[in-house]
Amino acid sequence: MPRGYSFLSLLAVASTLLSPAVAQFETRSTLSTSAFPESVAVGDFNHDGKPDLAVAAYFQNDQIMVLLGNGDGTFQSPVNYAAGVGPYSVATADFNRDGNLDLVVADYAIAGTVSVLLGNGDGSFQAGRSYGTPETPKFVAVGNLNGGNKLSLVVMDSPYVSVMPGNGDGTFQPAINFSPTYAPSALGIGDFNHDGRLDLAIGEQFAGISQVQIYFGNGDGTFREGGSYAVGTQPQSIAVSAFRGNGNLDLAVASSLGAGVSVLLGNGDGTFQPAVTYPTPNAYWVAAADLNGDGKLDLAVANFNVGTSPPTAVASILLGNGDGTFQKAVNYPSGGENTYVAIGDFNRDKKPDLIVTDPLNNDVLVLLNTGVVSFSPTTPLIFPPQLLGTESGVLTVNLTNTGTTALTISSMSVQGEYKLSNTCGKSVGAGAKCSINVRSAPTTEGALTGTVTLHDSASSKPQIIELSGAGTVVKLDPASLSFAPQTVHTQSQPKQVQLTNTASTSLTISNVYLEGANWTSFSQTNDCGTSVAAGGTCTFTVTFDPVKKGSLTASLNVYDSGGGVFQSVPLAGTGD
Repeated sequence: MPRGYSFLSLLAVASTLLSPAVAQFETRSTLSTSAFPESVAVGDFNHDGKPDLAVAAYFQNDQIMVLLGNGDGTFQSPVNYAAGVGPYSVATADFNRDGNLDLVVADYAIAGTVSVLLGNGDGSFQAGRSYGTPETPKFVAVGNLNGGNKLSLVVMDSPYVSVMPGNGDGTFQPAINFSPTYAPSALGIGDFNHDGRLDLAIGEQFAGISQVQIYFGNGDGTFREGGSYAVGTQPQSIAVSAFRGNGNLDLAVASSLGAGVSVLLGNGDGTFQPAVTYPTPNAYWVAAADLNGDGKLDLAVANFNVGTSPPTAVASILLGNGDGTFQKAVNYPSGGENTYVAIGDFNRDKKPDLIVTDPLNNDVLVLLNTGVVSFSPTTPLIFPPQLLGTESGVLTVNLTNTGTTALTISSMSVQGEYKLSNTCGKSVGAGAKCSINVRSAPTTEGALTGTVTLHDSASSKPQIIELSGAGTVVKLDPASLSFAPQTVHTQSQPKQVQLTNTASTSLTISNVYLEGANWTSFSQTNDCGTSVAAGGTCTFTVTFDPVKKGSLTASLNVYDSGGGVFQSVPLAGTGD
């Protein structure tokens, strides 16, 4: 079960966000956090009807970050509240029954501590109160385990699972601890046998054993063992939902070293059918909701990475067929590494959106649901530095109307130092495509941002394509070098690149180097030194000395003070 969501709140997401969509997702913004954000809780902390975020980032940190939502898919700057050292898992619920959401945080860097922060109802939180567990907690969930409308905490603190019964006033009783068959690595909560008592599904990993073990609740915070079921290697998270709509709870298990997500359909008596696995690149966290408005539950999966260098992560969407089976995963770029995905309507267009953590880059990403409008690419357009007063080449976003009726576009505009053209017109037919073409046209030195904004019939909110680039005073001519085929271990005739400082002040050069997969097949010398006078020039001389046969590429990088941080000249040649 995702951190920050009870089973009932997941059903609420699934049942209320029902406007038609096809679950296309686009990265709209990134939110900087403390080092290594691991989980997110979603809730309306200040009663303004806009979803807010609480982010747990554990590295060298003893605070939980709260980001209040603006209601348009963006969030305010984080406000920090003291928690235990190393916040790793965060969940939200109303523990003292005052109508305000509270937070509970598993403190990973301190052996045996969870912190409870009571909400004031205005988006702020009181100082945390700590509760002990036998071992370091890695995950905390919330459920009504002992009746009486008093929420309890369930803490995964391997080798234990610890239950802290709630008193209903925001305080909790001492932990009731039990040891699962093997070290717990994932946890889900639900009433699997229809006896009115919440049960646990615990992911376990030991040597070659990868399984989910069921524990039936006794209604007093204690549990008795049920059956066990094989799943993919190293289960990391469990989503609990009724994928078939028949009232029986099912399980979706994300396994980071397995083949993807294992789905176990429940029989309604606490037993489950054998797992069926749906491939995703490197499943780490899974959440369930109706993402495309067809009344059938779907899966959103945060994949740790896809095994590339540098690391690249994707969020996978598996649309549900309504019978407990799922369609092939569709992947959306989502930073460098992903450890968690949460769901909410962050721009209030009645379509569920995604929040994904990226601990590699110390941020969380907002992926908004664009409905029947499919963008390719789904990530922001990033332009290389462009000389002031000139225009870049075109970067294109292809728009596809995946709906069954024509898409009406009422307006399309660009903000920032960019130029826009498109082939979309005022209407895009069902299944038809068009292109949105953008050029960087800087007049200002330094980093530049912008947006393309579309108002269309797919959403009550505008569709946004983010733009970034830079304006520079540095001119490099030519912009790239290509060498004729050259015998291996022989040196080509040199070629030159001229740098011109077009500014009225001197330019500082801090570094010049070669990089890329085949940089050892190229060499460079230059007469630039560390400074180039206003209007001055200098020259880079590049030679090609292939170390092997085949197509070889690299780049000449120049770090300078000209506004673009660095300039890059692509190099290419063929070794014979």
